Amino acid sequence: MMKKLFIYASLLLGVACNNADSTTASVNSNQASSVDSMQVTSIEWIEPKKNLGKITEGQVLQIQFKFKNTGDKPLIIKSVAPSCGCTVADFPKQPIQPGKEGTIIASFDSKGRLDLQKKELYVEANTKGTTSHTLHFELEVIKTADAKAKS
Repeated sequence: MMKKLFIYASLLLGVACNNADSTTASVNSNQASSVDSMQVTSIEWIEPKKNLGKITEGQVLQIQFKFKNTGDKPLIIKSVAPSCGCTVADFPKQPIQPGKEGTIIASFDSKGRLDLQKKELYVEANTKGTTSHTLHFELEVIKTADAKAKS
């Protein structure tokens, strides 16, 4: 009987400790959110959509997306995720100060990507309203022989 009572008491204590930890984590998470919300700023995309015309298959194209920090706090680009493995992105790792501009550079490899290509870059930043932004570019990839025939 004593053994069963000890086991039940241990289980209750374990459950109580787990609940306390999750409550603490929840409070800490809420505090972090309120601190982050005080550090938000505004972003202005200079040209968030681009139509790049035609390129020949095999070319690697560099696409620049310029932006400006139009808020009063430093702008932090947290991540940039391309929609496809054919595109890689480079972005500023340092905060962009209020009033300053920055550039995200996408590198698109057209090898094996014929016809109309529509790609996106998903940007996460400390911005008001939404932290998620989508940049778009499209272009047509033509075969090398097609390019020679059209010239």
